[in-house]
Amino acid sequence: MAQSNDSNERPAGAEAAVLLQSVEMPEDAVLIQGPDFNKKLSLSDLMASYRTMGFQASGLGEAIDIVEQMRRWRLSDEPIAEDEQEDYKDPKVREQTKCKIFLGYTSNLVSSGVREVIRFLVQHKMVDVIVATAGGIEEDFIKCLAPTYLGDFNLRGSDLRKQGLNRIGNLLVPNNNYCKFEDWITPILDKMLEEQKTKNVIWTPSSMIRRLGEEINDESSIYYWCAKNDIPVFCPAITDGSLGDMIYFHSFRNPGLIVDIAADIRNMNSQAVFAKKTGMIILGGGLIKHHICNANLMRNGADYAVYINTAQEFDGSDAGARPDEAVSWGKIRADSKSVKVYAEASLVFPLIVSETFAKGYHQEKESSSSSSSSS
Repeated sequence: MAQSNDSNERPAGAEAAVLLQSVEMPEDAVLIQGPDFNKKLSLSDLMASYRTMGFQASGLGEAIDIVEQMRRWRLSDEPIAEDEQEDYKDPKVREQTKCKIFLGYTSNLVSSGVREVIRFLVQHKMVDVIVATAGGIEEDFIKCLAPTYLGDFNLRGSDLRKQGLNRIGNLLVPNNNYCKFEDWITPILDKMLEEQKTKNVIWTPSSMIRRLGEEINDESSIYYWCAKNDIPVFCPAITDGSLGDMIYFHSFRNPGLIVDIAADIRNMNSQAVFAKKTGMIILGGGLIKHHICNANLMRNGADYAVYINTAQEFDGSDAGARPDEAVSWGKIRADSKSVKVYAEASLVFPLIVSETFAKGYHQEKESSSSSSSSS
């Protein structure tokens, strides 16, 4: 029979377990603290507090810091290497040489209002290379022709099918939008085929997207601005969407158009290989994530990386992989600044852009305006 302990002494084993002595925290340890809403906070004040909030809030704060470092970096920040090319020893050239920023995103984000955020970035030449899925291309053009609407995640697919409405999450795209897209793109495909036959033009996904950006002639379009600002757009799975459907239908009516995906790979990889420093901002996963990472493998890894997606790593998927897995492949450098934010991109990417690219743009605009006024 167990004896009860009537002593007033605390059990030594329990006391040792509960009151284990801590090591001293370093002086530069970050204290966890959230926003103080007793004060009137601006958006920037609120976002600054994310860095010390913990969990994914701190991840978002770190992403903002890394994107800002990408945005601000110049070759002049670095000492001149012993084996530096002569051209890059010129101080002016060094001041003008920026980090090459790769932006990747999946099609659903162009279907959503993130499209306008991306449009802002390319309109003002804030990113250098884009990689998107087929839907990320066609949905931009389709929105120039007809709108996408807010629906609900719970709408029944069978009911929507009868009404000719396509659901993307809680967005609704009328099927007529794709009919308008076919009417717009078919004559362009005819002209491209004619140029292939008469001028020996070799069409690639990137040159095709550039041509469509020129043809749309609409400033609300991402790819209008990419064409205007000479920002290359790569889409190795260009047939996996409505664009593929249109090429398929076109092949019966006017056969022979060739789109050469192999011709783009050298251009894509060269964007990374010849860059002094590279940064990756990747919204979502799958093909767009790996295509950018693999290009950066050719230079022994990117210098900065921000992943934003909801995928987990435990199934071994590339989408779910954290930046450190890419380090093992040489796709991100071991001494890089990188973070993965586990969040849905439409929630957090506008906040990141607001605190980095957009803030810098408006500060420079105000500074320029003040200088003009004073002179």
